[in-house]
Amino acid sequence: MSGIQIILISSFVFVALYAFVRLRNRITDVLLLAGLAGLAVFFVLFPGTTEGIAHKLNVGRGADLVFYCCIVLFWFVVLKLYSKIRKLEQITTDLIRRESKEKAETSTPNKS
Repeated sequence: MSGIQIILISSFVFVALYAFVRLRNRITDVLLLAGLAGLAVFFVLFPGTTEGIAHKLNVGRGADLVFYCCIVLFWFVVLKLYSKIRKLEQITTDLIRRESKEKAETSTPNKS
């Protein structure tokens, strides 16, 4: 096993363990991450496999195939984070509106 393989496998295992600790409540996220980490370790240990898959998909090199998959995964993560940010903005807006309305109702005296 070469030095870069040891570094990459250690990195993937560390990220997977860290995410497992942080995401232990979300089983789908943990399973997805474990699957991706396992796939990454497999491709690091057997780099020729990516070449075979790449040729079947008419991609020049295995490294190009991995790069393209990483781009797709990157955009998936960006869109997922963007949707979470939008959801948090909506929750914050609703909370502030509700508090402002309650504050306005309690601070104005009823003239009946």
